[in-house]
Amino acid sequence: MNVLKSAAQRLTCAFFILLLWSPLNATPLYDQTPRIAVISAFAPELELLQQELREPQSYTANGVQFTTGMLQGQPVVLFLSGISMVNAAMTTQLALDRFHITHIVFSGIAGGVNPDLHIGDVVVAQRWGQYLEVLMARELDSGEYDLSDPEGLPAVGDRFGMMVTRPVRVRSTSRPELHQRFWFDADPEMLSVARGLEDVPLSDCLSADHCLSRQPSVVVGGNGVSGSAFLNNARLRAHLFDEFEANVVDMESAACAMVAYSNDVPFIAFRSLSDLAGGNDGANEMNTFLALGAGNSARVLMAFLEAWGND
Repeated sequence: MNVLKSAAQRLTCAFFILLLWSPLNATPLYDQTPRIAVISAFAPELELLQQELREPQSYTANGVQFTTGMLQGQPVVLFLSGISMVNAAMTTQLALDRFHITHIVFSGIAGGVNPDLHIGDVVVAQRWGQYLEVLMARELDSGEYDLSDPEGLPAVGDRFGMMVTRPVRVRSTSRPELHQRFWFDADPEMLSVARGLEDVPLSDCLSADHCLSRQPSVVVGGNGVSGSAFLNNARLRAHLFDEFEANVVDMESAACAMVAYSNDVPFIAFRSLSDLAGGNDGANEMNTFLALGAGNSARVLMAFLEAWGND
């Protein structure tokens, strides 16, 4: 009897050890279908895509609604990132944990940084950096700044006042040791497909009597930057162009790109310019051109998904 009792205890112990280490104890996927994650920050941006979604099915995790279905013949999962960097990082990782994500695509509005670009243009940046990952430098009695970094991180570009942009420390599935990066690249294959979309027709009018002075265009390549601040300042806008050669600034894309890098998942972002980040003469025009920008971004994204399926 004691032998049987001892054997039963050992089996019970082994069972619980296996249970603790079993993949069944990991976060379960909502479905097993390989899908493209399609992300937007604002509800109006996502609603345009949801109207075209076929076979929709909704799920909720941590209060975030995910909708699976078919878009341009591609299996996708649509969701809002939430506004700004932390929200974008959290929801992107949440999607990766809950769905079988093969690629990540962001679609939405942004601020224009490059003076050669205009409201309504859709920018598909080749790489993304976090310009507000900064050292706030100590100001000296002389009015100068002590630019030495106590953590030993190198400066990226010149300072803006007391702010000195730095790289982030990151790990990834394929490179698990801690390392530094500033730029996170869009996937080369996805970018190559996007280069074939430069002739996609874009809207230039909000109404019959309210049109832009020029026809918007798709611009593929160059740099994008992101930070947890709504940029409406001409001096900082000029700094981002001078130091980072940025075409566009937003509050989410670089965070999503970093999460994609960490998980070794291909990423690309389509950002339509709703305003000029403080570079225009009058008041910020984001609320005026949000619908036009969101529509143009969604139009290019849909063309991308169609081309991706035919590639």
